[in-house]
Amino acid sequence: MLNPPIPLNEMDRLLSLSDLDLDYAAHQDSFKDLTKLAAKVAGTEMSLVNLIDSYTQWTISTHNLELEQMPREDSVCQYVLMGDGSFEVEDLSADERFKDKFYVTGGPELRYYYGIPLNVNEHNIGALCVVDKTKAKELNPEKIELLKIIAGEIVNRLKYIKVIEELKSNLSEAKQTQKKVAHDIRGPLSGIIGLAQLISAQGEDNQMDEILEFMSLIHKSGRSILDLADEILSADNKKDKKTPELKGNEFNLLVFKDKLDKLYTPQALNKQIKFTVNTSLASETIPFSKNKLLQIAGNLISNAIKFTPVGGHVIVDLNLITIDEVQHVLQMRVTDSGVGLDEKGIATILGGTASSTNGTGGENGYGFGLVLVKHLIDSLKGTLNITSIPGAGATFEVNLPQ
Repeated sequence: MLNPPIPLNEMDRLLSLSDLDLDYAAHQDSFKDLTKLAAKVAGTEMSLVNLIDSYTQWTISTHNLELEQMPREDSVCQYVLMGDGSFEVEDLSADERFKDKFYVTGGPELRYYYGIPLNVNEHNIGALCVVDKTKAKELNPEKIELLKIIAGEIVNRLKYIKVIEELKSNLSEAKQTQKKVAHDIRGPLSGIIGLAQLISAQGEDNQMDEILEFMSLIHKSGRSILDLADEILSADNKKDKKTPELKGNEFNLLVFKDKLDKLYTPQALNKQIKFTVNTSLASETIPFSKNKLLQIAGNLISNAIKFTPVGGHVIVDLNLITIDEVQHVLQMRVTDSGVGLDEKGIATILGGTASSTNGTGGENGYGFGLVLVKHLIDSLKGTLNITSIPGAGATFEVNLPQ
């Protein structure tokens, strides 16, 4: 098996991709028009937008080709990551690197490939590629320039998606502030109304006509504001009685489980491994920050699948541990029945110096997945614990304060 190409700036490249914090399965519609346009410009039957992390090529948009993901080592787009220019293969079936790949030997029996890098902050995070079942296409300079413009627009939209998510988060925070304000004004307003009622009652005995009229106005004004506050709170309370509403930057355990099932079950099935995600019933609807969670969990799951032999299992346990009313710790455990680690291997991972090794199915290693995981966990002020016995699997436990 050929050694995979690894960019010299691979760690920085992965950090640029991680900073976008994308849900790879959630943006098909965001790029559908651009993938179709790319195929039309190139004159090819199919086109794809692919993002590549430590283990997997994720197809976030496709035209005329059913594909969601594939192992990074099987992809053609991994070669696009290596330079600033395009990458072309006139006949995949005649190239030693690709002639035995499933997309060449079986459906869709691809032959032609042309890929342009998607560059974010001077790092190639993926590729826009056009592919066809027939051999070499002639792409003149005008068509190539148009494809580069489309690739640039894809990058812009990726950035816009991040900005939009941040704006949604800010809007949700503003709504929470509104709720807090409503709570805060109830106390003083109730006091004013109570005082007005007291003075009004005393004033009737003392026949203070002018004071009574003035206090009556205070009472009416205060009551109207209090009614408004109650209206805001009652609307929020109706929502609170149901499952807590998630903000744009939040998951709960149910949503997180669904995301992981959808993204990583195909990888497990491809290797004939049982993949299970469990949640804690007691806390499965409580919101928590989704920041970098898919990147952390995804790299740990892909790593576990890589080192688990056929017929094995990978189990993910998700739990939200309550510290007090406002503080929680998100706990993720990824357990596999794979080859395991010795003490030296555990130390290199916890020290952030893990290197690449091949998986149980001969999968190529890139050596940056667990380094990235450790970096992201540290940036979120979390902890990573690893327990393992060589030959008897491993458990990676992540605890992230919320």
